[in-house]
Amino acid sequence: MEKYGKIEEAVKGDTIDLFSIFLIIFIFVAGIVGYSFYLKEKNVELSKANEGICPKCNQKTIDLVDVRGSGCSPKIITYRCHNCGYENSFTEQSGCSI
Repeated sequence: MEKYGKIEEAVKGDTIDLFSIFLIIFIFVAGIVGYSFYLKEKNVELSKANEGICPKCNQKTIDLVDVRGSGCSPKIITYRCHNCGYENSFTEQSGCSI
């Protein structure tokens, strides 16, 4: 009988402890913060590319090489620098009003 009692106590002890909960919350918040920094940097790169300036070498040698998407779907815009070889794609929402 004592053998089964110890097994039940061991099964009850397999729950998530407070440290694990804080670790999961920390990883979740760090992911959100990291993604927001990524989006901020991507926005700066897009604004420079729209002005014709390469975000990498800061020269006016970047051109629009590809635009995909039509209608109400988002457009995927690709810029390429002829000086340093920088290439990046951006997604822009199209102004669709239904």
